[in-house]
Amino acid sequence: MSSERRGDEVESTEAVRPRREAKKALHRRRILEAAREVFFRDGFVAANLDEVAQRADVAKGTLYRYFDNKAELYVAVLAHNGEIFEEKLRGSVDPALSPEDQIRRTAHFYFEHWTTNTEYFQIFWALENQAVIGDLSDDAVEEITKLWENCLRVLAGIIERGVAQGAFAPCDPWEVANFLWTVANGMIQSEHAAARRRIRRRPLAESFENAVELLLRGLAAPAPS
Repeated sequence: MSSERRGDEVESTEAVRPRREAKKALHRRRILEAAREVFFRDGFVAANLDEVAQRADVAKGTLYRYFDNKAELYVAVLAHNGEIFEEKLRGSVDPALSPEDQIRRTAHFYFEHWTTNTEYFQIFWALENQAVIGDLSDDAVEEITKLWENCLRVLAGIIERGVAQGAFAPCDPWEVANFLWTVANGMIQSEHAAARRRIRRRPLAESFENAVELLLRGLAAPAPS
């Protein structure tokens, strides 16, 4: 084979690859958009993948080229908003604010985001209920775990700054960030059960704000003697 012919073949392959990748990206995006509509309308269990494929205008078998099973497709839909959430969370950080006011601002952002995007909050449910949705691959679990860790680092950084400035008592910022995250999630999830709402007694927004102030009092550095 002449060098000229080999060069033409290489050039042809290089020209085809971008088109192939663009087509794959388009299919994946259409599948996610269709799945989002079906999952959020019907819930995970009742969602029909035949309808997802029909809405995405792809063969059902094509779904499995991109996602191993229904559970991974569900997690991919939820994780997409998680990435947007992470970007917005980082954007909520203002170094000019005191550590206390930054915690308040971050908590307010967290509350507003998840209470106005209740479907996406199910990303937390998905990881903890694999018995319901099916086992997730290591890659899917890693994707969610990485999202959580990135967000927790933002919160831990705020706490670390508060300790360094003397606003917060010495503590393990990562441990405290995990604690605050868990409390926030638990309170928001309480809104989904009538019994828990009744036991809570106060409106969720009020209880959430009270919890933030209580936690800030616990974080506060002791007054000089």
